[in-house]
Amino acid sequence: MKTKDISFKYETKRIAVAEGKIFLGKKLIKKILENKIEKGNVLEASKLAGIIGAKKTSDLLPFCHPIPIDHIEVNLEVLEDSIIARAKVIGIWRTGYEMEALNAVSVALLNIYDMCKTFKEPMYIEYIKLIDKKGGYSEYNTNLKDYTFAVITVSDSSYEGKRQDLSGKLIKKFFENLGSKLVFYTIVPDTKEKIEKALLEAKKKGANIILTTGGTGLSFKDITPEVTEKLIKKDIPGLEEAVRIFGTRDTLYSLLSRAKIGFMDKQTLVINLPGKPKAVKENLEKIIYVLDHAFKMARGEGHTSEE
Repeated sequence: MKTKDISFKYETKRIAVAEGKIFLGKKLIKKILENKIEKGNVLEASKLAGIIGAKKTSDLLPFCHPIPIDHIEVNLEVLEDSIIARAKVIGIWRTGYEMEALNAVSVALLNIYDMCKTFKEPMYIEYIKLIDKKGGYSEYNTNLKDYTFAVITVSDSSYEGKRQDLSGKLIKKFFENLGSKLVFYTIVPDTKEKIEKALLEAKKKGANIILTTGGTGLSFKDITPEVTEKLIKKDIPGLEEAVRIFGTRDTLYSLLSRAKIGFMDKQTLVINLPGKPKAVKENLEKIIYVLDHAFKMARGEGHTSEE
């Protein structure tokens, strides 16, 4: 058994809303409203219990991560014979707050049950459910079936057959899993002419996303970014910075990357990736969620009203 690895994710604002209902009967509702429950104010105590429940979620559910919570709100709606509990939990983190909201509702309802159980009246929880969730990666489109891609491996040793192209194979599998179709693949040495020719050939073959791997370091042989920079007309520094800065979570060496990311035209995006397979995967995981939107913006389609 293991918890899900979320270490590669960005922290984003996330919201979860849950709701639950407990049946109490008219007699108990009357006692609650008249504050005639021996243990105290049921409504206020249950709101507080719900807040505590949200905070204790990871202590009770072994696969839930301990996460920072920025806001918890628990409200109770009293009906003729029932009480509805609603909880809203907000935070900025790498995973959602659904379980915290559900646990808040669950504990609030259980607290109502506990405070009223001495009266021997029929009580039962009718339901607990998630009402809404916002934020996180689920809001971003990673289905790239409408895009073709090309892989260009820049490596003297792979070009000479001395080393397997593991990074190129990883990129190919990664994008095929996202629904994309490979239209061009090649291995070239670290020379300006070969790299430039490969980039132009990939564009000619109709590749929407051209991914290079290798040649982004500080060696004076590493010239992939220089060649790429001359061909792109609209760079995306935010993605370049994200790869470097957030890459420090994996290794401080990411600060030494000089990778370029940008559009050659409205239909062709070039992404420079490192040479090592592990670094390739880590970089792709940091940028894949915004590629579809980047193309829409490049085509002049603009934002939707919710973006």
